[in-house]
Amino acid sequence: MRIDVITIFPDYLTPLELSLLGRARERGLLEVRVHDLRDWTHDRHRTVDDTPYGGGAGMVMRPEPWGKALDDVLGSGPDGASPHLILPGPGGTPFTQARARELAHEDWLVFACGRYEGIDERVYEEYAERLPVSVLSLGDYVLNGGEVAVLAMTEAIGRLVPGVVGNAESLVEESHEDGLLEYPVYTKPALWRGREVPPVLLSGDHGKVAGWRQEKRLERTAARRPDLIEAYRRSQAEPPAGDAR
Repeated sequence: MRIDVITIFPDYLTPLELSLLGRARERGLLEVRVHDLRDWTHDRHRTVDDTPYGGGAGMVMRPEPWGKALDDVLGSGPDGASPHLILPGPGGTPFTQARARELAHEDWLVFACGRYEGIDERVYEEYAERLPVSVLSLGDYVLNGGEVAVLAMTEAIGRLVPGVVGNAESLVEESHEDGLLEYPVYTKPALWRGREVPPVLLSGDHGKVAGWRQEKRLERTAARRPDLIEAYRRSQAEPPAGDAR
C-alpha cells in the first residue's frame, strides 16, 4: 500500500517511522511519502491561507497550492494504482474499525491535512469529480489540524495490511471487530497486590475461556458503550441474508 500525506507540518508525521509501521515501511509493505504543502507556493512568505469570503474569524487554506500539490502527487503514483483522497475533519463521517478495514484493501491513499478553518470547499468539489474523496472524522471534537487524525487513521489502516502485524490472529478479537469491545486481559504473575487472575483463565479449558471472554465482552460493552451493545443485539437478532423467516 502507498500512502501520501500533504501537510504544512511534515515533521508531525515522523512517528510513522516508528514501531510496527516503521518496520512495515522497511520491509516494503507500506510506502509512506510526506509532502510539505508550502513547496507548492511561490511567494516569499510561502502563503497557504487567506481571510474567508463573507467574513468571520480565522483563516482558510487557499485552493491554488492545494490544487498544484494534489495534481503533482496524484500524477506521481504507481502504474495502475487507484488513488483515494481522504480529508480528515470534524465535519466528516465517522472513522470506524469497519472503515479502516475497507481502506486497508485499497492500494493508494492520499491524505490532505487541513489547518485553520479548513480548506477552500472548491478543492473538495474539484477532486470529487476525478476520484473517490472521503471526509472522515475521528470524533465529535475539533483538533488544530488533520495531522493527528492522519497518524491515527494510518496506524488503524496500516496494521490491517497483510503482514504488518506478525500474528494475524491477534486482530480477530480486538475491540470493534464484531461490534463489541475487547475482553479484559491478564498476564503473569497470577497474584498481584492481592488481586488474582480469574481462575477460568488458569483452567486450561479453552471452551470455558472462550465463554468467559464473550461474557466479559458483552458486560464491558454494555457498561462503556451502550450504543454499541444495542446495535450488536439487533444484529444478532436479524436473520441471515437470504433467510426467508
